[in-house]
Amino acid sequence: MLASSIDFARIEAVLHEASTAAAQHTLPLFRTPLAIDNKLAAGFDPVTEADKGAETVIRDIIAQAFPDHQIIGEEWGTTGEGPHSWIIDPVDGTRAFISGAPVWGTLIGFAIDGVAVAGLMSQPFIGEEFIAVPGRSTYRRGDLMRTNQTSGQTDLAAARVFTTTPNLFSGEHWSKWQAVEQATRLQRFGMDCYGYALLAAGQADLVIEPYLNTYDIAALVPIIREAGGAITCWDGTEPSGGGNVVAAATPKLLDKALELINRA
Repeated sequence: MLASSIDFARIEAVLHEASTAAAQHTLPLFRTPLAIDNKLAAGFDPVTEADKGAETVIRDIIAQAFPDHQIIGEEWGTTGEGPHSWIIDPVDGTRAFISGAPVWGTLIGFAIDGVAVAGLMSQPFIGEEFIAVPGRSTYRRGDLMRTNQTSGQTDLAAARVFTTTPNLFSGEHWSKWQAVEQATRLQRFGMDCYGYALLAAGQADLVIEPYLNTYDIAALVPIIREAGGAITCWDGTEPSGGGNVVAAATPKLLDKALELINRA
């Protein structure tokens, strides 16, 4: 299925409409006492009314606009099938959300044949939006709008690196994180989807995380690529479906990071 056959102005309009509707569910609940459910029998994977309500309204808007498209969501699973799919994480960074930290975001991606080609990350408390369609990655905050552009960094030793937490790199992956930490200038933690958005905006140079699901990353793939960045799984495969992922400001920096990761 060719991307050229898609009306991306309509895709973008639906992304905006869905994120606006989601914010009406998430913002009133942010920094308020919330009932928190745990999706794991062992460990902690929180979910709240904000996650569930936001995904419901996002799904409804997409289904009305594109009833023949597949929808994949973190909270309510998969409906439909076919080459066109929408991938939703209504609150990426639920731990940040329940801690009152505004680094969570609503993620909505649009994929063709499993490759994300349009996407949105909205942080409604700050009022920031990062959105991409083919040929363009854009930052918006109120009346401010500018093109996203990565830093252009190619020097691994000078790189600023984000990951959610080093604790994700358990077992065989621990040596990979240690290698990245030792080879780079600065490391920051706890950013969730916001770290990838900052990479697209030129404020970070590398993001590396293992064990991502498709709804964690699909929306962010086109935001980074259309800003001049590069993103892949550690084994070089397409990251839109999730996996162990590394994103970089430039293809050259990505190659250096992959060599380091796969050697460790």
